[in-house]
Amino acid sequence: MSYFATDSDLIDRADLSDADLDQCVRVMEALREWQQAARALSEASKRYMKLNESDMRAIRMLIRAQQQQQLVTPKDIARAVGISSASTTKLVDRLVAGGHLVRVAHPSDRRTTCIEVTEHTRRSAHETIGRQHARRFTAAAAMMPKDRDAVIRFLGALVEADTPQGDLDEFANTAE
Repeated sequence: MSYFATDSDLIDRADLSDADLDQCVRVMEALREWQQAARALSEASKRYMKLNESDMRAIRMLIRAQQQQQLVTPKDIARAVGISSASTTKLVDRLVAGGHLVRVAHPSDRRTTCIEVTEHTRRSAHETIGRQHARRFTAAAAMMPKDRDAVIRFLGALVEADTPQGDLDEFANTAE
């Protein structure tokens, strides 16, 4: 059973042969399957680390910042994760209590606290999520350059197509 219908009045089929339509449906099915696999991986990662989506985004951001030797304050986390300062305080408190983060003094501003990922959480993320990203990179590296270019163009077109418009636009960037 196909998940996608090609007879929708929203799809312009004017210049597509039956073979083109079939191939487009196979592309959409492959994307749907990848999205399901990516969601399953994300859910497994969250359960493994006992974290929610905001927690995971904050930890990923902190790991990247630490790799680049950048200091991170709670304001930076709020901005990167897209949550309020009150929600950020709760998130940091929860992750400190869970042993994922530590608060450290800012090196030059005594009024500011910096946030860092613990070595245990960094290592755990590296061994699980990092390995998964490496497998994705290997899949991309195995492609011919012209095929990678085609994928880049296609994914760029999907980003443009998925930019909220109309009624959805006003709900696109609302914080918590």
